Amino acid sequence: MRPVFFKLAIVFSFQLACQLVNAQVVSSKANDTNTPLHELKPDYPVPYGAPSIEAVKTVLDRIYNYLDLATPVEIVDRKSGEAITDFNKVDSNTILKPGDFRLTSYEWGVAYMGMLLAGEATGDKKFTDYTVKRLQFISGVLPSFNSQFKKFPKSSNAFRSIIEPHALDDAGALCAAMIKAERSKQIFNLRPIIDNYIKFISTQEFRLSDGTLARNRPLPNTLWLDDMFMSVPALAQMGALTGDKKYFDDAVKQITQFANRMFEKDKGIYMHGWVQEMAVHPAFHWGRANGWAILAKVELLDVLPEGHPGRAAILELLKAHSKGLASYQAGTGFWHQLLDRSDSYLETSATAIYTYCIAHAINKGWLDPKTYGPMVLLAWNAVATKVNAQGQVEGVCVGTGMGFDPAFYYYRPINVYAAHGYGPVLLAGAEIIKLLKNTPFRINDSAVQY
Repeated sequence: MRPVFFKLAIVFSFQLACQLVNAQVVSSKANDTNTPLHELKPDYPVPYGAPSIEAVKTVLDRIYNYLDLATPVEIVDRKSGEAITDFNKVDSNTILKPGDFRLTSYEWGVAYMGMLLAGEATGDKKFTDYTVKRLQFISGVLPSFNSQFKKFPKSSNAFRSIIEPHALDDAGALCAAMIKAERSKQIFNLRPIIDNYIKFISTQEFRLSDGTLARNRPLPNTLWLDDMFMSVPALAQMGALTGDKKYFDDAVKQITQFANRMFEKDKGIYMHGWVQEMAVHPAFHWGRANGWAILAKVELLDVLPEGHPGRAAILELLKAHSKGLASYQAGTGFWHQLLDRSDSYLETSATAIYTYCIAHAINKGWLDPKTYGPMVLLAWNAVATKVNAQGQVEGVCVGTGMGFDPAFYYYRPINVYAAHGYGPVLLAGAEIIKLLKNTPFRINDSAVQY
Protein backbone atom coordinates (compact mmCIF):
# COMPACT_ATOMS: atom_id res chain seq x y z
CA MET A 1 0.00 0.00 0.00
CA ARG A 2 2.87 2.39 0.78
CA PRO A 3 4.01 2.75 -2.82
CA VAL A 4 0.43 3.50 -3.91
CA PHE A 5 -0.05 5.99 -1.10
CA PHE A 6 3.28 7.60 -1.87
CA LYS A 7 2.32 8.02 -5.53
CA LEU A 8 -1.03 9.56 -4.59
CA ALA A 9 0.70 11.99 -2.27
CA ILE A 10 3.06 13.07 -5.04
CA VAL A 11 0.15 13.63 -7.47
CA PHE A 12 -1.82 15.58 -4.88
CA SER A 13 1.19 17.75 -4.05
CA PHE A 14 1.78 18.49 -7.74
CA GLN A 15 -1.85 19.48 -8.29
CA LEU A 16 -1.81 21.72 -5.23
CA ALA A 17 1.38 23.40 -6.41
CA CYS A 18 -0.17 24.03 -9.84
CA GLN A 19 -3.25 25.56 -8.25
CA LEU A 20 -1.09 27.86 -6.14
CA VAL A 21 0.94 28.93 -9.18
CA ASN A 22 -2.23 29.54 -11.20
CA ALA A 23 -3.68 31.57 -8.34
CA GLN A 24 -0.54 33.71 -8.23
CA VAL A 25 -0.66 34.26 -12.03
CA VAL A 26 -4.33 35.25 -11.90
CA SER A 27 -3.73 37.63 -9.02
CA SER A 28 -0.79 39.25 -10.88
CA LYS A 29 -2.75 39.95 -14.07
CA ALA A 30 -4.04 43.49 -14.57
CA ASN A 31 -7.79 43.62 -14.19
CA ASP A 32 -10.50 46.07 -13.29
CA THR A 33 -10.14 45.47 -9.56
CA ASN A 34 -6.39 45.85 -9.17
CA THR A 35 -5.29 48.21 -12.02
CA PRO A 36 -6.42 51.60 -13.41
CA LEU A 37 -6.77 50.21 -16.93
CA HIS A 38 -7.31 53.63 -18.47
CA GLU A 39 -3.67 54.38 -17.65
CA LEU A 40 -2.27 51.42 -19.60
CA LYS A 41 0.10 52.53 -22.36
CA PRO A 42 -1.45 52.14 -25.84
CA ASP A 43 0.59 50.55 -28.59
CA TYR A 44 0.57 53.54 -30.96
CA PRO A 45 2.10 52.87 -34.41
CA VAL A 46 3.53 56.44 -34.53
CA PRO A 47 4.71 58.59 -31.61
CA TYR A 48 1.82 60.12 -29.68
CA GLY A 49 1.79 63.49 -27.96
CA ALA A 50 3.23 66.93 -28.63
CA PRO A 51 6.79 66.69 -30.00
CA SER A 52 9.51 68.94 -28.67
CA ILE A 53 10.69 71.86 -30.77
CA GLU A 54 14.16 70.31 -30.71
CA ALA A 55 12.83 67.05 -32.15
CA VAL A 56 11.09 68.87 -35.01
CA LYS A 57 14.23 70.88 -35.74
CA THR A 58 16.25 67.65 -35.90
CA VAL A 59 13.98 66.37 -38.68
CA LEU A 60 14.33 69.64 -40.60
CA ASP A 61 18.11 69.51 -40.19
CA ARG A 62 18.26 66.03 -41.72
CA ILE A 63 16.29 67.18 -44.75
CA TYR A 64 18.48 70.26 -45.14
CA ASN A 65 21.71 68.26 -44.93
CA TYR A 66 20.50 65.89 -47.62
CA LEU A 67 19.12 68.54 -49.97
CA ASP A 68 22.12 70.83 -49.68
CA LEU A 69 24.29 68.02 -51.05
CA ALA A 70 21.69 66.63 -53.46
CA THR A 71 21.01 69.92 -55.30
CA PRO A 72 24.35 71.35 -56.49
CA VAL A 73 24.49 75.00 -57.54
CA GLU A 74 26.65 74.75 -60.62
CA ILE A 75 26.63 74.58 -64.40
CA VAL A 76 28.85 72.14 -66.28
CA ASP A 77 29.75 71.08 -69.78
CA ARG A 78 27.47 68.26 -70.87
CA LYS A 79 30.26 66.30 -72.54
CA SER A 80 33.22 66.78 -70.23
CA GLY A 81 31.40 67.35 -66.94
CA GLU A 82 33.75 70.24 -66.20
CA ALA A 83 32.41 73.16 -64.18
CA ILE A 84 31.72 76.45 -65.99
CA THR A 85 32.37 79.49 -63.83
CA ASP A 86 32.46 82.08 -66.61
CA PHE A 87 28.82 82.54 -67.59
CA ASN A 88 29.93 84.12 -70.89
CA LYS A 89 31.02 80.64 -71.96
CA VAL A 90 27.51 79.19 -71.77
CA ASP A 91 26.58 77.34 -74.97
CA SER A 92 24.24 74.59 -76.13
CA ASN A 93 26.29 72.01 -74.25
CA THR A 94 25.92 73.78 -70.90
CA ILE A 95 23.67 72.08 -68.37
CA LEU A 96 22.90 72.30 -64.69
CA LYS A 97 25.12 69.93 -62.75
CA PRO A 98 22.95 66.84 -62.21
CA GLY A 99 21.68 66.26 -58.71
CA ASP A 100 18.80 64.32 -57.22
CA PHE A 101 16.30 67.09 -57.99
CA ARG A 102 15.73 69.93 -60.48
CA LEU A 103 16.32 73.48 -59.27
CA THR A 104 13.67 74.93 -61.59
CA SER A 105 10.73 72.56 -61.08
CA TYR A 106 7.47 73.56 -59.41
CA GLU A 107 8.22 71.08 -56.64
CA TRP A 108 11.38 73.03 -55.92
CA GLY A 109 9.40 76.24 -55.80
CA VAL A 110 7.65 74.65 -52.81
CA ALA A 111 11.02 73.58 -51.37
CA TYR A 112 12.31 77.16 -51.62
CA MET A 113 9.22 78.39 -49.75
CA GLY A 114 9.72 75.66 -47.16
CA MET A 115 13.35 76.61 -46.60
CA LEU A 116 12.41 80.29 -46.15
CA LEU A 117 9.77 79.40 -43.57
CA ALA A 118 12.12 77.00 -41.78
CA GLY A 119 14.67 79.78 -41.48
CA GLU A 120 12.03 82.10 -40.04
CA ALA A 121 10.64 79.54 -37.58
CA THR A 122 13.97 78.19 -36.31
CA GLY A 123 16.18 81.26 -36.57
CA ASP A 124 18.72 79.09 -38.35
CA LYS A 125 20.03 81.06 -41.31
CA LYS A 126 21.22 78.00 -43.23
CA PHE A 127 17.65 77.29 -44.36
CA THR A 128 17.16 80.83 -45.67
CA ASP A 129 20.56 80.75 -47.34
CA TYR A 130 19.63 77.56 -49.18
CA THR A 131 16.91 79.40 -51.07
CA VAL A 132 18.82 82.66 -51.46
CA LYS A 133 21.89 80.93 -52.88
CA ARG A 134 19.94 79.00 -55.49
CA LEU A 135 17.65 81.82 -56.57
CA GLN A 136 20.60 84.19 -56.87
CA PHE A 137 22.38 81.58 -58.96
CA ILE A 138 19.39 81.20 -61.28
CA SER A 139 19.08 84.97 -61.65
CA GLY A 140 22.79 85.37 -62.32
CA VAL A 141 23.16 82.68 -64.96
CA LEU A 142 19.80 83.18 -66.70
CA PRO A 143 20.87 86.06 -69.01
CA SER A 144 23.52 83.83 -70.61
CA PHE A 145 21.03 81.05 -71.20
CA ASN A 146 18.51 83.58 -72.50
CA SER A 147 21.07 84.79 -75.07
CA GLN A 148 21.61 81.21 -76.17
CA PHE A 149 17.87 80.70 -76.45
CA LYS A 150 17.49 83.72 -78.73
CA LYS A 151 20.29 82.49 -80.99
CA PHE A 152 19.29 78.83 -80.99
CA PRO A 153 15.62 78.60 -79.90
CA LYS A 154 15.32 74.91 -80.78
CA SER A 155 18.48 73.73 -79.05
CA SER A 156 18.39 72.25 -75.54
CA ASN A 157 18.39 74.86 -72.81
CA ALA A 158 18.55 74.18 -69.08
CA PHE A 159 16.36 77.20 -68.34
CA ARG A 160 13.81 76.92 -71.14
CA SER A 161 10.91 76.54 -68.68
CA ILE A 162 11.82 79.90 -67.12
CA ILE A 163 12.53 81.72 -70.37
CA GLU A 164 9.47 80.41 -72.18
CA PRO A 165 6.93 78.79 -69.82
CA HIS A 166 4.51 76.36 -71.44
CA ALA A 167 2.34 75.36 -68.48
CA LEU A 168 1.31 76.59 -65.06
CA ASP A 169 3.67 73.97 -63.62
CA ASP A 170 6.56 75.94 -65.16
CA ALA A 171 5.54 79.24 -63.61
CA GLY A 172 3.35 79.30 -60.53
CA ALA A 173 5.26 77.82 -57.59
CA LEU A 174 8.63 79.24 -58.58
CA CYS A 175 7.09 82.65 -59.15
CA ALA A 176 5.48 82.62 -55.69
CA ALA A 177 8.76 81.56 -54.07
CA MET A 178 10.68 84.32 -55.85
CA ILE A 179 8.20 86.99 -54.82
CA LYS A 180 8.37 85.80 -51.22
CA ALA A 181 12.15 86.03 -51.35
CA GLU A 182 11.94 89.57 -52.78
CA ARG A 183 9.33 90.68 -50.26
CA SER A 184 11.41 89.33 -47.39
CA LYS A 185 14.30 91.55 -48.58
CA GLN A 186 16.51 88.51 -49.11
CA ILE A 187 17.01 89.10 -52.85
CA PHE A 188 16.46 92.15 -55.04
CA ASN A 189 17.12 91.05 -58.62
CA LEU A 190 14.32 88.60 -59.42
CA ARG A 191 11.73 91.00 -60.82
CA PRO A 192 12.38 90.30 -64.54
CA ILE A 193 11.77 86.57 -63.96
CA ILE A 194 8.72 87.29 -61.82
CA ASP A 195 7.20 89.57 -64.46
CA ASN A 196 7.73 86.96 -67.16
CA TYR A 197 6.03 84.31 -65.06
CA ILE A 198 3.06 86.52 -64.18
CA LYS A 199 2.60 87.53 -67.80
CA PHE A 200 2.28 83.86 -68.70
CA ILE A 201 -0.16 83.06 -65.89
CA SER A 202 -2.32 86.13 -66.43
CA THR A 203 -2.39 86.43 -70.22
CA GLN A 204 -1.06 83.31 -71.94
CA GLU A 205 -2.26 80.19 -70.12
CA PHE A 206 -5.43 78.63 -71.55
CA ARG A 207 -8.68 79.51 -69.78
CA LEU A 208 -12.32 78.53 -70.05
CA SER A 209 -14.75 81.15 -71.30
CA ASP A 210 -15.40 82.37 -67.74
CA GLY A 211 -11.69 82.90 -67.11
CA THR A 212 -11.00 79.72 -65.13
CA LEU A 213 -7.45 78.46 -65.76
CA ALA A 214 -7.65 75.13 -67.58
CA ARG A 215 -5.78 72.62 -69.72
CA ASN A 216 -6.52 70.79 -72.92
CA ARG A 217 -5.24 67.47 -71.60
CA PRO A 218 -6.05 64.71 -71.12
CA LEU A 219 -9.25 66.01 -72.73
CA PRO A 220 -10.23 69.48 -74.02
CA ASN A 221 -11.42 72.03 -71.44
CA THR A 222 -10.17 70.17 -68.39
CA LEU A 223 -9.70 71.54 -64.88
CA TRP A 224 -6.95 70.04 -62.76
CA LEU A 225 -7.35 70.71 -59.05
CA ASP A 226 -3.54 71.00 -58.87
CA ASP A 227 -3.77 74.23 -60.87
CA MET A 228 -5.27 76.14 -57.97
CA PHE A 229 -1.81 75.99 -56.43
CA MET A 230 0.03 76.40 -59.74
CA SER A 231 -1.58 79.82 -60.15
CA VAL A 232 -3.20 81.32 -57.04
CA PRO A 233 -0.14 81.77 -54.78
CA ALA A 234 1.75 83.57 -57.56
CA LEU A 235 -1.22 85.84 -58.28
CA ALA A 236 -1.72 86.53 -54.58
CA GLN A 237 1.94 87.31 -53.99
CA MET A 238 1.99 89.59 -57.03
CA GLY A 239 -0.94 91.46 -55.55
CA ALA A 240 1.00 91.88 -52.32
CA LEU A 241 4.16 92.94 -54.17
CA THR A 242 2.52 95.50 -56.43
CA GLY A 243 -0.66 96.47 -54.59
CA ASP A 244 -2.60 95.90 -57.81
CA LYS A 245 -6.08 94.61 -56.93
CA LYS A 246 -6.47 92.77 -60.26
CA TYR A 247 -4.17 90.00 -59.06
CA PHE A 248 -6.19 89.47 -55.87
CA ASP A 249 -9.41 89.48 -57.89
CA ASP A 250 -8.11 86.84 -60.28
CA ALA A 251 -6.87 84.66 -57.41
CA VAL A 252 -10.26 84.83 -55.67
CA LYS A 253 -12.01 84.06 -58.95
CA GLN A 254 -9.87 80.97 -59.54
CA ILE A 255 -10.57 79.47 -56.11
CA THR A 256 -14.27 80.27 -56.32
CA GLN A 257 -14.79 78.87 -59.80
CA PHE A 258 -12.76 75.74 -59.15
CA ALA A 259 -14.79 75.14 -55.99
CA ASN A 260 -18.10 75.65 -57.78
CA ARG A 261 -17.26 72.78 -60.10
CA MET A 262 -15.10 70.47 -57.98
CA PHE A 263 -15.74 70.88 -54.24
CA GLU A 264 -18.17 68.25 -52.96
CA LYS A 265 -19.90 69.89 -50.02
CA ASP A 266 -21.29 66.64 -48.60
CA LYS A 267 -17.77 65.18 -48.31
CA GLY A 268 -15.88 68.40 -47.66
CA ILE A 269 -13.21 67.51 -50.24
CA TYR A 270 -12.50 68.06 -53.93
CA MET A 271 -12.55 65.74 -56.90
CA HIS A 272 -9.27 65.73 -58.79
CA GLY A 273 -10.47 66.51 -62.30
CA TRP A 274 -13.39 68.12 -64.12
CA VAL A 275 -14.03 68.09 -67.86
CA GLN A 276 -16.43 70.62 -69.35
CA GLU A 277 -17.93 68.25 -71.90
CA MET A 278 -18.60 65.39 -69.45
CA ALA A 279 -22.13 65.06 -68.08
CA VAL A 280 -20.96 62.75 -65.29
CA HIS A 281 -17.54 63.30 -63.76
CA PRO A 282 -15.66 60.31 -62.35
CA ALA A 283 -14.89 61.62 -58.87
CA PHE A 284 -11.54 60.55 -57.45
CA HIS A 285 -10.50 62.50 -54.38
CA TRP A 286 -6.74 62.41 -54.75
CA GLY A 287 -4.84 63.34 -51.61
CA ARG A 288 -2.09 65.58 -52.94
CA ALA A 289 -4.39 67.54 -55.23
CA ASN A 290 -6.58 68.32 -52.22
CA GLY A 291 -3.34 69.43 -50.58
CA TRP A 292 -2.59 71.85 -53.40
CA ALA A 293 -6.14 73.19 -53.11
CA ILE A 294 -6.01 73.93 -49.39
CA LEU A 295 -2.49 75.35 -49.75
CA ALA A 296 -3.76 77.75 -52.41
CA LYS A 297 -6.43 79.03 -50.03
CA VAL A 298 -3.96 79.49 -47.19
CA GLU A 299 -1.51 81.31 -49.46
CA LEU A 300 -4.23 83.67 -50.64
CA LEU A 301 -5.62 84.40 -47.18
CA ASP A 302 -2.11 85.27 -45.98
CA VAL A 303 -2.00 88.36 -48.20
CA LEU A 304 -5.59 89.07 -49.27
CA PRO A 305 -6.63 92.44 -47.77
CA GLU A 306 -9.12 92.20 -44.91
CA GLY A 307 -11.55 94.41 -46.78
CA HIS A 308 -11.53 92.42 -50.02
CA PRO A 309 -15.12 91.36 -50.89
CA GLY A 310 -14.04 87.79 -51.59
CA ARG A 311 -12.18 87.16 -48.33
CA ALA A 312 -15.10 85.88 -46.24
CA ALA A 313 -16.05 83.27 -48.85
CA ILE A 314 -12.48 82.01 -49.16
CA LEU A 315 -12.20 81.71 -45.39
CA GLU A 316 -15.46 79.75 -45.17
CA LEU A 317 -14.25 77.43 -47.92
CA LEU A 318 -11.01 76.85 -45.99
CA LYS A 319 -13.00 75.93 -42.89
CA ALA A 320 -15.26 73.55 -44.83
CA HIS A 321 -12.29 71.89 -46.52
CA SER A 322 -10.42 71.53 -43.22
CA LYS A 323 -13.44 69.93 -41.59
CA GLY A 324 -13.81 67.51 -44.48
CA LEU A 325 -10.14 66.56 -44.41
CA ALA A 326 -10.23 66.00 -40.64
CA SER A 327 -12.96 63.39 -41.10
CA TYR A 328 -10.71 61.29 -43.34
CA GLN A 329 -7.53 61.24 -41.24
CA ALA A 330 -6.45 57.67 -40.51
CA GLY A 331 -5.70 56.48 -36.97
CA THR A 332 -1.99 56.56 -37.71
CA GLY A 333 -2.14 60.29 -38.44
CA PHE A 334 -1.71 59.95 -42.20
CA TRP A 335 -4.21 60.48 -44.99
CA HIS A 336 -4.81 58.01 -47.80
CA GLN A 337 -3.80 58.36 -51.44
CA LEU A 338 -7.52 58.51 -52.25
CA LEU A 339 -8.95 60.28 -49.25
CA ASP A 340 -12.22 58.41 -48.99
CA ARG A 341 -10.84 54.96 -49.85
CA SER A 342 -9.15 53.52 -46.80
CA ASP A 343 -7.74 50.56 -48.73
CA SER A 344 -5.55 52.94 -50.77
CA TYR A 345 -2.09 53.52 -49.34
CA LEU A 346 -1.11 56.13 -46.77
CA GLU A 347 0.68 59.00 -48.50
CA THR A 348 3.26 61.37 -47.02
CA SER A 349 3.19 64.50 -49.19
CA ALA A 350 -0.55 65.07 -48.81
CA THR A 351 -0.29 64.49 -45.07
CA ALA A 352 2.53 67.04 -44.85
CA ILE A 353 0.60 69.67 -46.82
CA TYR A 354 -2.46 69.27 -44.59
CA THR A 355 -0.21 69.47 -41.53
CA TYR A 356 1.22 72.77 -42.68
CA CYS A 357 -2.07 74.31 -43.79
CA ILE A 358 -4.08 73.36 -40.71
CA ALA A 359 -1.28 74.32 -38.30
CA HIS A 360 -0.90 77.63 -40.14
CA ALA A 361 -4.65 78.25 -39.99
CA ILE A 362 -4.57 77.65 -36.22
CA ASN A 363 -1.63 80.02 -35.83
CA LYS A 364 -3.50 82.66 -37.83
CA GLY A 365 -6.67 82.27 -35.77
CA TRP A 366 -8.72 80.89 -38.66
CA LEU A 367 -9.27 77.46 -37.08
CA ASP A 368 -9.96 76.47 -33.46
CA PRO A 369 -6.87 74.90 -31.84
CA LYS A 370 -9.05 72.84 -29.48
CA THR A 371 -10.59 71.12 -32.51
CA TYR A 372 -7.67 70.89 -34.89
CA GLY A 373 -4.55 71.10 -32.70
CA PRO A 374 -4.42 67.46 -31.56
CA MET A 375 -5.02 66.06 -35.06
CA VAL A 376 -2.34 68.24 -36.61
CA LEU A 377 0.24 67.17 -34.00
CA LEU A 378 -0.67 63.56 -34.75
CA ALA A 379 -0.19 64.29 -38.44
CA TRP A 380 3.27 65.78 -37.88
CA ASN A 381 4.32 62.81 -35.74
CA ALA A 382 3.30 60.57 -38.63
CA VAL A 383 5.19 62.64 -41.22
CA ALA A 384 8.33 62.70 -39.07
CA THR A 385 8.51 58.88 -39.16
CA LYS A 386 8.90 59.09 -42.94
CA VAL A 387 12.09 61.17 -42.90
CA ASN A 388 14.84 58.59 -42.92
CA ALA A 389 18.32 58.87 -41.41
CA GLN A 390 19.70 60.21 -44.69
CA GLY A 391 17.10 63.00 -44.77
CA GLN A 392 15.03 61.52 -47.59
CA VAL A 393 11.24 61.66 -47.44
CA GLU A 394 9.63 58.26 -47.87
CA GLY A 395 6.09 57.30 -48.87
CA VAL A 396 5.62 60.04 -51.47
CA CYS A 397 3.53 59.42 -54.58
CA VAL A 398 5.39 60.26 -57.79
CA GLY A 399 4.11 62.83 -60.30
CA THR A 400 0.53 62.04 -61.20
CA GLY A 401 -1.66 63.05 -64.11
CA MET A 402 -5.43 62.72 -64.17
CA GLY A 403 -7.16 59.34 -64.27
CA PHE A 404 -10.72 58.17 -64.66
CA ASP A 405 -10.45 54.82 -62.89
CA PRO A 406 -9.37 53.84 -59.35
CA ALA A 407 -6.44 51.62 -60.34
CA PHE A 408 -4.62 54.64 -61.78
CA TYR A 409 -4.44 56.22 -58.32
CA TYR A 410 -4.15 53.06 -56.22
CA TYR A 411 -0.99 51.90 -57.92
CA ARG A 412 0.95 55.09 -58.48
CA PRO A 413 4.50 54.34 -57.31
CA ILE A 414 6.12 55.92 -54.26
CA ASN A 415 9.75 57.03 -54.32
CA VAL A 416 12.24 58.98 -52.17
CA TYR A 417 13.15 60.93 -55.32
CA ALA A 418 9.58 62.16 -55.77
CA ALA A 419 10.35 65.85 -55.27
CA HIS A 420 6.81 66.63 -54.14
CA GLY A 421 7.50 65.59 -50.55
CA TYR A 422 10.37 67.83 -49.50
CA GLY A 423 8.84 71.29 -49.62
CA PRO A 424 5.67 70.19 -47.82
CA VAL A 425 7.61 68.50 -45.01
CA LEU A 426 9.78 71.60 -44.54
CA LEU A 427 6.66 73.78 -44.43
CA ALA A 428 4.94 71.41 -42.01
CA GLY A 429 7.85 71.18 -39.60
CA ALA A 430 8.40 74.94 -39.58
CA GLU A 431 4.74 75.66 -38.89
CA ILE A 432 4.57 73.02 -36.16
CA ILE A 433 7.47 74.76 -34.43
CA LYS A 434 5.45 77.97 -34.51
CA LEU A 435 2.39 76.11 -33.20
CA LEU A 436 4.37 74.61 -30.31
CA LYS A 437 5.67 78.08 -29.40
CA ASN A 438 2.24 79.71 -29.58
CA THR A 439 -0.10 77.01 -28.30
CA PRO A 440 0.46 75.03 -25.08
CA PHE A 441 -0.65 71.42 -25.35
CA ARG A 442 -1.04 68.90 -22.54
CA ILE A 443 -1.93 65.28 -21.97
CA ASN A 444 -5.28 64.99 -20.19
CA ASP A 445 -6.52 61.50 -19.37
CA SER A 446 -3.99 60.10 -21.88
CA ALA A 447 -5.16 62.35 -24.74
CA VAL A 448 -3.45 65.34 -26.37
CA GLN A 449 -5.60 68.39 -25.74
CA TYR A 450 -5.40 72.15 -25.98
